Amino acid sequence: MLFYAALMIAKLQCVVLDCTDVVELSRFYQALLGGVVNQPDPRWSLGDGWATLHTDSGFVLAFQRVEDHQPPQWPDPARPQQFHLDLGVENLDHAQEEVLRRGALLLDAGDGKRGWRIFADPAGHPFCLVRD
Repeated sequence: MLFYAALMIAKLQCVVLDCTDVVELSRFYQALLGGVVNQPDPRWSLGDGWATLHTDSGFVLAFQRVEDHQPPQWPDPARPQQFHLDLGVENLDHAQEEVLRRGALLLDAGDGKRGWRIFADPAGHPFCLVRD
């Protein structure tokens, strides 16, 4: 296996998710990942159309209001998922209960043998719970 070293051009600051309700979606991901919603940060201006979630691991998710947001329709290629998050969990069944209770929608439970399940957040973005 070959590994290539590359010069770093940039550092990932955050992943931005389009949605219609930035507060609702930031609170959803806070319930899943922990952290602080709208922690003061000089990199971003907070407001009605923008929210952030600073997780305990240092990762930042941002949420941007888009009035005519059209959520992906997994697995329909006419409205593809665009991106998704893989979130590691110890217990898939327990994690599934928790994300559903917080507003997620189960898209694909799999066959019971694989180590992940696919959900949509309240704004329709797909994400996977993956057994650690």
